Amino acid sequence: MSDRSPYGDYPSYSAPTYSTAQPAPPSGVSAGRLWATGVATAVVAALAAVVGTLLMRGVLDVPLFAPRRAGVWGDATTGYLAAWAAVAALVATGLLHLLLLAVPRPRAFFTWIASLVTVAMMLLPFTADLSTSTQLASAAVFLVIGATITGLLSTTAVSLATGRAYEG
Repeated sequence: MSDRSPYGDYPSYSAPTYSTAQPAPPSGVSAGRLWATGVATAVVAALAAVVGTLLMRGVLDVPLFAPRRAGVWGDATTGYLAAWAAVAALVATGLLHLLLLAVPRPRAFFTWIASLVTVAMMLLPFTADLSTSTQLASAAVFLVIGATITGLLSTTAVSLATGRAYEG
């Protein structure tokens, strides 16, 4: 037999081989999206602080973070609380960024750390000589701020890690 193909100048058909191994996508963190989420979380946390203070002072009539004569809005401490809530959200964003880069299961570690910081902040009013209603109202506002920061950042952490399998 000759070396010629039975189909003339066309080579004979051979089944293509497919590789089942796929290249791994690059691992990392979408830093721009992470910090945009952090800034948005800072705004929401600051607003949560203001709304919580308004609820306690205006609706429940608890003299929270300022004397009763300061009115529904309170005094400068309401603004300070909102600013500190925003700063806390940005610090939490930095922590989440570090955890996403460095540890397995970054979301679990972040949730635990942020939750324990929230509990510590909730216990802080009980170390001061305040009325029980003011202590409880302060703890409730700190809970709302902490839950806002923890919830918003931990739920978006999965979508911010690129090239990683979901690691909780």
